[in-house]
Amino acid sequence: MHQSTLKQKVNDVVLVGDNTLVSCSSDTTLKTWNCLSDGICSRTLRQHSDYVTCLASAEKNSNIVASGGLGGEVFIWDLEAALVPVSKSVDTMEDDCQNGVISSGNSGMPITSLRSISSSTTVSLHMTHSHGYGPIAAKGHKESVYALAMNENGSLLVSGGTEKVVRVWDSRTGSKTMKLRGHTDNIRALLLDPSGRFCLSGSSDSMIRLWDLGQQRCVHSYAVHTDSVWALASSPTFSHAYSGGRDLSVYVTDLATRESVLLCTKEHPILQLALHDDSIWVATTDSSVHRWPADGRNPHKVFQRGGSFLAGNLSFSRARACLEGSTAVPVYKEPSFTIPGTPGIVQHEILNNRRHVLTKDTAGSVKLWEITRGIVVEDYGKVSFEEKKEELFEMVSIPAWFTTDTRLGSLSIHLDTPQCFSAEMYSADLNIAGKPEDDKVNLARETLKGLLVHWLAKRRQRSGQQASANGDPSARDMAVRSHTHSRVEIDGNMENDFMVYPPFEFSTVSPPSIITEGSHGGPWRKKITELDGSEDEKDFPWWCLDCVLNNRLPPKENTKCSFYLHPCEGSTAQVLTQGKLSAPRILRIHKVINYVVEKMVLDKPLDGGNSDGTFAPGLPGGQSQLATLGGDGSFRPGLKPWQKLKPSIEILCNNQVLSPDMSLATVRAYIWKKSDDLVLNYRVIQGR
Repeated sequence: MHQSTLKQKVNDVVLVGDNTLVSCSSDTTLKTWNCLSDGICSRTLRQHSDYVTCLASAEKNSNIVASGGLGGEVFIWDLEAALVPVSKSVDTMEDDCQNGVISSGNSGMPITSLRSISSSTTVSLHMTHSHGYGPIAAKGHKESVYALAMNENGSLLVSGGTEKVVRVWDSRTGSKTMKLRGHTDNIRALLLDPSGRFCLSGSSDSMIRLWDLGQQRCVHSYAVHTDSVWALASSPTFSHAYSGGRDLSVYVTDLATRESVLLCTKEHPILQLALHDDSIWVATTDSSVHRWPADGRNPHKVFQRGGSFLAGNLSFSRARACLEGSTAVPVYKEPSFTIPGTPGIVQHEILNNRRHVLTKDTAGSVKLWEITRGIVVEDYGKVSFEEKKEELFEMVSIPAWFTTDTRLGSLSIHLDTPQCFSAEMYSADLNIAGKPEDDKVNLARETLKGLLVHWLAKRRQRSGQQASANGDPSARDMAVRSHTHSRVEIDGNMENDFMVYPPFEFSTVSPPSIITEGSHGGPWRKKITELDGSEDEKDFPWWCLDCVLNNRLPPKENTKCSFYLHPCEGSTAQVLTQGKLSAPRILRIHKVINYVVEKMVLDKPLDGGNSDGTFAPGLPGGQSQLATLGGDGSFRPGLKPWQKLKPSIEILCNNQVLSPDMSLATVRAYIWKKSDDLVLNYRVIQGR
């Protein structure tokens, strides 16, 4: 819905008129949506300088909406005048994906964002602001605003926040009419009766207060809750108030008699309440929404069930009553209807192998995600997150090539250039059949290929159709393929192909969504299977296209690891080299063992060095890199496997014998633990 939604959430929504929904977000914007369409954003309103936290609308005036935010700003918008109607542009992309869909099974898919981006929750939006329009500013708040309410015709606006006061405004002019004091903590919820005479406020001080705006004073205080009040709703006649908050409870209170009853309790704090006919809808920090019986048209029926108490007028009187053993019993035990949500992710950890992320959701389930395929590969159920993280620990060192966030309850993977191209693995370690085991695989490049394989197929199809019609290749296709940038290099170790290997195949049943922006357009989002092939450099970042189409990657940080290779102290093993060697940091220790065995078996001991201080035993042209030996250490043809050669060799670092499966990077990170060049030692194992 909003820019940067993967980083900043939607904070409030209101219905205006019969078919317009207005939403606000931490991206500092408001957006209007046509409820009768297929999810198209019609307008974007930009005026706030900080997160927009709350909205208010007038029941009988479909043009007026108020917004408040963390910057202390309150604006009153005339929707009819604010923006010219915006038609759907060719850049507008629709997506019916459920906010990044995280499910409890393997079908749950993450959102993938390609940066530099501003993320959008559901659609691509390129909005045009009408020149000359500005909302009415209600100036006076010095601190953050968290609650707004309007009367039914939109002439009166009340606001509250961290200043602990209720401010009353004339919404037609933005002028302040009064300031009401009484709460001792943040004001989190506000209601106005239809006429605009009475105001109901809920606060983090646990109190509900009824204000008579004509008298400019508080006429009643209701100590019902034991913790912060976050949500309020009222009966149509404003005779009864429904309230919920941090104490997980929904109460209904007779505003005149002060009689109150516990309607229901939940397992999660109450965020929003909406009365509809004889029921009340309750939204909590959980992703599900529940409908409870409320006798909204005739609230006094609830009290006939018994269990009511007289609300006190001092804060936390209900808490004291609970401690005395008079805990209220809820009228209703179960909701009459539930709209189930998917459990939101509340905890996550990127594992050392940089291909898996461990998550925990609101249902307590711990799952293991494989990032290069976008699926849950293990559902461990309700186990200890910390214990599972320790169990899955691997002593491996791979550069961080992506970042994650779960602030919206879903798993979002961000790829930034050039950092994302820093991680490589050998094809053998990825179990890629039919590919030489010593081929280096760039994880980001192969992941991008997997994400964009559907786009590539449709793009080829379009190019073929256009070439057939015009007699030549697509001009755009040629332009993209010939597009060069000074900061890129050909990845000579990768095949210039479009094959997607199994470790990078994304599901077509529950595909992830790409959220990105190109060089000219605004942010957009689309499922990978719904890309139609027409997207080009206007839509995708140039570095992404250059990687997938032209096999060009930005210059990577140094992927080599320098090290010295000496016999163990006191060892009779011959000295093979006195200089510094260099090899890919993903090189396994068994390749170093190969190197030592080869030198011992096939070469004479060498004790000379190159003028540059490095030493290159038996290498043509003075080369000192193990990478030059037949491709990352696949040594001379005809050699037997290293395990079968004599003598048998062990490699040590800091007097610790190294596993042959360790990489140089892993040894440096976990065994060497120093910033200077790595020192490896070797010795002959007797009796093997």
